Amino acid sequence: MSNVVDLGFFDAIQTSMEAEAAAKDGIRAAVRELDRTNRNITAVLNRVHSSPKAQVPALCAQARIHFSEIQSCIREVAKVVPDNQYYKYNNLWSGPMQQSCFLATLTVYLEHERLITVEELEGFFAVKVDLENSVTEFRISIEEFLHGVVSLTNELSRLAVNAVTAGDFGRPVRIGKFLKELYSGFQLLNLKNDSLRKRFDGIKYDIKKVEEIIYDLTVRKLVVADTEPAQPVDNVGLELKA
Repeated sequence: MSNVVDLGFFDAIQTSMEAEAAAKDGIRAAVRELDRTNRNITAVLNRVHSSPKAQVPALCAQARIHFSEIQSCIREVAKVVPDNQYYKYNNLWSGPMQQSCFLATLTVYLEHERLITVEELEGFFAVKVDLENSVTEFRISIEEFLHGVVSLTNELSRLAVNAVTAGDFGRPVRIGKFLKELYSGFQLLNLKNDSLRKRFDGIKYDIKKVEEIIYDLTVRKLVVADTEPAQPVDNVGLELKA
């Protein structure tokens, strides 16, 4: 009597499971390096909250040096992703990739006070942004890019508070204008009810926080007509917390 269960079927499944586990281990090892590099860049850019405005360009230049390391990390991740299985394993690196996109977006904002372009983001990572959802090789997804942009809004609301502490009363006004324009841009997108949509809804709270700072500055006549900073005044008594 022949076997009613083909044990070779289970052998094939075990081989497939072992291959998948090996792929995940390889991806996780490469992603750990990406995480480490992200932390290094974050440590550099965090100093803008406590450094004089004149030092910001030097901090951005220092951060840019580390982005070449991110390029190497991405290449290592791409090497171990099985062919045509990008989305199957995307969750293993998507979070760190969102953080990398945020750091690149923050760097460009600190340098030029504007939103990063797709071309600039691709230049940071030497990887294309997938604008058509047709991944045949390693790409940065639109969602990862947008998550990075949303993260920027929270960081800028924090920067607005710290700028006041440092006596830079014009920066919160410029940040407020930027955030309102960014929010208007996001409103043009038909976002699904997922984590990106929920995070987008949080932008309005960052805008409200900055508006409150601008209101306090205006009342104290530290900015004129919400456009120009007045001369710094000692002991203005602003009780703002990051």
